[in-house]
Amino acid sequence: MEEAIFWVWIMKRPSWPLDVKPLIVFWESTKACLLSCIHCRAEAIMKPLPGELSRDEAYKLIDYIRGFEAPYPLLVITGGDPLMRGDLWDVIRYALGHSVKVSLAPSVTPLLNSGTVKMISDSGISAVSISLDSPDPEVHDSIRGYRGVWDRTVKIIGELIDHGVRVQVNTVVMKPTVEGLPRMVQLLRKLNVSVWEVFYLVRVGRAQEKLDITPGEWEDVSHFLYEASKYGLTIRTVEGPMFRRVTIARRLAEAQGLDPSVFKLGPTYRRLVEELRNLMGPPEFEAGAQTIGTRDGRGIVFIAYNGDVYPSGFLPVKAGNIRVSSLKEVYLESRLFKELRAGNFKGRCGVCEFKDICGGSRARAYSIYGDPLAEDPACPYEPGSYSKLGLELRGST
Repeated sequence: MEEAIFWVWIMKRPSWPLDVKPLIVFWESTKACLLSCIHCRAEAIMKPLPGELSRDEAYKLIDYIRGFEAPYPLLVITGGDPLMRGDLWDVIRYALGHSVKVSLAPSVTPLLNSGTVKMISDSGISAVSISLDSPDPEVHDSIRGYRGVWDRTVKIIGELIDHGVRVQVNTVVMKPTVEGLPRMVQLLRKLNVSVWEVFYLVRVGRAQEKLDITPGEWEDVSHFLYEASKYGLTIRTVEGPMFRRVTIARRLAEAQGLDPSVFKLGPTYRRLVEELRNLMGPPEFEAGAQTIGTRDGRGIVFIAYNGDVYPSGFLPVKAGNIRVSSLKEVYLESRLFKELRAGNFKGRCGVCEFKDICGGSRARAYSIYGDPLAEDPACPYEPGSYSKLGLELRGST
């Protein structure tokens, strides 16, 4: 295979026009939350902050979403804890009544109970995402700040699924959780969860350097997640676009009959995969890893509690406010969003052959370098390495 086309087995661009409209609009409906998570992006507090969007302003946000051509972006209502808003169900009914699909990201507190599960089931909400960071109750509870949250979380996931609600489990990868990843796969399959959204830690909000892992470990985790996706799981990552590069590379390597050892992975990968195989046996499915090329500001937009608009909840660089401008105007016309969509990145990300499908975490670049266009410091990949590997392998055969 010629170098010019080696590793250009990059998925075709998705049909969704990411440069014209977002795929997902995240709305931080409130800062209020009863939990106290050690890594909380929102630095959530017990009571709402002054300046939250009113119900009528929330309706206006939905109207702005409808300002994009149909099919409209998905509205994900998050927080804080959206269940802390007294008008939440009014807003959901308004959105669904105006053909805007809604997903909900509630916190697992006493507000999320059997009655709430029934309301969710009856409402027409597209899906619910529930955070479960570890198969170990004590680890999850320590992360979330309260004892007993793990037990409640597992119970609620079961109730939601029993009521026919599509459930996505969110897991943050960081030092306290990385060793539990193989057992998370086992737990998710036991719970009949089929969608796993894995968050790569970004040092923002309460998340500090001491929770982070090394670039080599992030690479190992990405390769492990590819293996995990062969156990009946659809796996997506948040702020971990390198997973797409890894997925593409692994699929092409497998098509050529190559072993993962060609990638010279580290001990974290070997340890996690060995445990996964011991727990689950050999994989029985095709890899369910997703590679849609969204990134902060390209397909993703975040609306803060007070209407401020950001490229994502993890990238705290304001681009506008929906109290001043329409969402469409900010997404299409703000300088920040234009720069992010153009992909004029610096360092290794700027010259990487996977720039379009990956592009690095813009939020992580900003958190470390103060520049959303800088290279992703968590990615150890040297551009061109896969092409070089391909030529070496070809020469050895």
